[in-house]
Parts: sequence; C-alpha cells; structure tokens
Amino acid sequence: MPDHKPDSVVQNWAPPLPHQASSGSSLLLGSSTFSSSSAPVSASAANAAHVGPHSKERIAYLHCNEVGNFHYGDGHPMKPARLALTHNLVIGYNLHKKMQVYSPRRATDEDMAEFHSEDYIEFIKRVTPENIHNFTKFLSRFNIGVEDCPVFDGLYDFCRITSGASIEGARKLNSGDADIAINWSGGLHHAKKFEASGFCYVNDIVLAILELLRYHPRVLYIDIDVHHGDGVQEAFYHSNRVMTVSFHRYDGQFFPGTGSKEETGARDGKHYSINVPLHEFIDDASYAYIFKHVMTNVMETFRPSVIILQCGADSLASDRLGCFNLSIKGHGECVRFMKSFRVPMLVLGGGGYTIRNVARCWTYETAVLTDTALSNDLPYNEYLSHYGPDFKLHPPIIDNHSENANSLAYLDGLRQSIAETLRYLDAAPSVHMSAIPPPIATFLESEQAAADKAEDRFPDERRGAGGQMERPTLHDGEHGYDDKGHGHDHDHDTPAAGRTGSAGAVRGKGQPQSKAGEEDMDVEVEVA
Repeated sequence: MPDHKPDSVVQNWAPPLPHQASSGSSLLLGSSTFSSSSAPVSASAANAAHVGPHSKERIAYLHCNEVGNFHYGDGHPMKPARLALTHNLVIGYNLHKKMQVYSPRRATDEDMAEFHSEDYIEFIKRVTPENIHNFTKFLSRFNIGVEDCPVFDGLYDFCRITSGASIEGARKLNSGDADIAINWSGGLHHAKKFEASGFCYVNDIVLAILELLRYHPRVLYIDIDVHHGDGVQEAFYHSNRVMTVSFHRYDGQFFPGTGSKEETGARDGKHYSINVPLHEFIDDASYAYIFKHVMTNVMETFRPSVIILQCGADSLASDRLGCFNLSIKGHGECVRFMKSFRVPMLVLGGGGYTIRNVARCWTYETAVLTDTALSNDLPYNEYLSHYGPDFKLHPPIIDNHSENANSLAYLDGLRQSIAETLRYLDAAPSVHMSAIPPPIATFLESEQAAADKAEDRFPDERRGAGGQMERPTLHDGEHGYDDKGHGHDHDHDTPAAGRTGSAGAVRGKGQPQSKAGEEDMDVEVEVA
C-alpha cells in the first residue's frame, strides 16, 4: 500500500492514561477534562496506522421511517421507537442537510440466507403472534418465542428493514458512492446462523461484511457495545480477511458469557479475533486509553481497507442493561478517533435501552461524522418532552459514586496481551482477488441504475407542515404464507466459536444489570 500524508488527528494523537491518585497533566476529551498522565504512542506507529485520504467525506444516511413503529412487547427493554427519536433529532439539528439521505431496500430472503439457514429465515417469515402455537417444536430450536427474543407483529419486516439498510450501506461503500454510511437501525450483533439471541434475529453486520468482502481484501469490525459481539466473532472465527475487535463487559456471567481475551480465532483466523474484556463502571478516560492504544495497534498491523463500527449505546452511563460509566462525548470519541483514519466506514447502532440517551448519543455521533458542532440545547421537536427536565444533548448521566473497577495495571495488561497477539500477524494478509464475486442479490441492469438511485434517495419532503417531522406509520407486512408451521428439521452445523445464549450461568440479556430503580428511567414513545 502506498504511503500517504498522515492525517493530523492521528499524527498528533497520544492516548491518555486513566485517572490515578498521583495524576499529571489534564486530557481534553471533547469538552470534558479528565485527570491523566501521559503515555504517548510513537508518531511513527500512529502514522503507520493511517490508511488513506478523502478530501471531504461523502456520507450516506440510511433510514426507513417505518422501523420506529415495531414493538417487541410490553416491558421488553428493546424499543425500536428509539430510532424515531434519533431520526427526529437528526432532522431537528439539520444534520440531514450534510448527508445523502436514503430509504434503503428491504433485504430479500436470498440476501438474509447468505449467512442464515434458509429454514431459519422461512420460520421468521411464517411465525406470527397469532399462529405461534403451530410452531412449538421450532421455538426452542431457533431460540425464538423466549423472553429475550419474542415473536412480535412484523418481525419478518423488521429484520428485512434493519438488514437491508446495512447491506445497502456496504454497497454504497463498495461502489464509491459514499465514504461513510450510517444505519442506526443496524448493529444487531448477537444473531447466529441458526438462531436468534439477545434481541437480535438477523445479523445485519455479518451480511454487510459478506458484501464488503466482495470488493475489499480486509474488513475490520469494531464493537463498542457493552455486550460482546459474539455473533460476528463466531461467523468469522476462521477467517483472516475479517478482524473482529470487541470492547465489552466480561465476567463469565454477563450476557452472552463469551469474549475472554483467550478467544483469538482458529485455523486461518487464529489471532484475528481480538477481545477487550472490561470490568464495571469504566469511565471516559480509561475507555479512551485502552481503545486508542488497541485500535492504533490494530490499524497499524491489520491495515483494513474498510471498517464497520458498531456503536451500541448500552455502554453509556445510566443504561438500563449496561454497567459502564461513559458520557455521550466519551462514547463519541471512539467514533471521532476511527473517523480520523479516513478509511471507508459503515457505522451502525446496536444496544441501548435508556432510549432518550440512545437518541442523544447517535445524534451526537452523526454530528461527529459530519464535522458539525451542535448546540447543547436540544432543538424543538415532537418528542422534546421525553428529554426533560434538562432538555440538553449532553445531560449529566455519569454516576460519580461508582468506582471504576478497571485499574491502570489491568488495562496495561490487556494492552500488552493484545499487542502480543497482534505480533503474530507479520503483515496484513495478502489476498488474491482475480475476480469480484457476484453481489448478494442481483443488481439492477445498468440502464436502470440512474432511476434506481433517484428512487432510493429521499430529500426533505418527509417534513410535514410547519417544518416538523411527520410521525412514521407502520404498514402491514407482506407475509403471504400459510400458518401451518411446516418446516424442515435437520441437525445444526457447528458454529466456529460454539453456540452461546442465556443458559447455564449466563444471565439472559433482558435482565437489568443497573442499580435498583434505574429500570424505570426509560420512556415510552407513542408512534402512530
């Protein structure tokens, strides 16, 4: 790969040390100051990590209005309405004017079957709350109809929308139509080839990676959700063309129970799975320290040609199911840092269960990606009442009474262990690509391309009278199946890293990890 002039953000960056009793200078992270000492990474290492330039990033924003209307069920922590709140804030801050906004196609059965088994997709397509009694023998097999992964109205359409947007984002990176693609409805990283897991049914991330691999020799996947990105790691556990890096809570019991630093891949993929297991209440400075150290080393060693960044917002402080202590700016610093490498990037959502903070976080990170400074005062919008009593973009969500369980010695041990793993990668793998394989689904003929692009993009017309965003409307699904519960029963293949779930000592994902009383801090959103 030819040398490029290093990006100034990477060239001048030195990662902070987390807070210590005998602290030195101060670190400015966003607009918050944290006590730190200095632990610089050499300029040569940071420069080597830089991959390639864009002059001004072209950003594709993929959103379907209907996605916010789906409902997992009363009391379920996963609330797709958070996507309506996020999109409303994006519009309210006029961030859509700095992006190309698209209404993506829904994924087809063939698209989803590129990773998932055909009978699993057929089951999702057929089962409904009304006919679930006809599918009892399949529920445990596919891990659907359980507390974490219920059958809800429109399940099949929800999977088509979320996965279709991630596939479309990957295609826009492949075609060069965008340098950055954003799909906040994606990032559902727990779904497995044969089963649902942890609120996730179809793994849009794996589908997007498969699409990117048709044009890119090396794909880097980064996960900053509080939960381990087990479904993605498992899918590419034997591959040296995909490196997975997951920063998550790990104690052997926290869902999904995987993600120890010893899980490093197998066969050709040995040393290509990187796990950063963290303890409770990690703060901004500690997270920035380990994240920037590890990712500089990864970028320098693996040298990806494209990145997928999963931005699960359950790693924020005060999340209903989370246990980290990150501010919105601290979370967004990961996005800012990866953007500074100027490598094509698909940015996805993920977890996040205090939905007003999810919307704030992903709106702020959209601003980071568009190089936009936002007022801390939230713009007027129809959901404004949900952000009280402060009505700020950056509310004081940090718990100052929680002690960071991640010592400097522990983080340095992780950093050194990961560095040792990466030393086994002498150089970025050489991949012979004599021909580009066909895309996941048949593309339109060339003469239809212009019409397709015009149809795909939607400008500002979704704003209603008075300039306010219209509420999304849920349309009936296009199921077209009988409800007799017919299917094909055969043995499961053995996944690369073993199947995980909420069995045994591992808690189900839906069990709150936060302190007593915090489970009621979420808000319900009425959507028409």
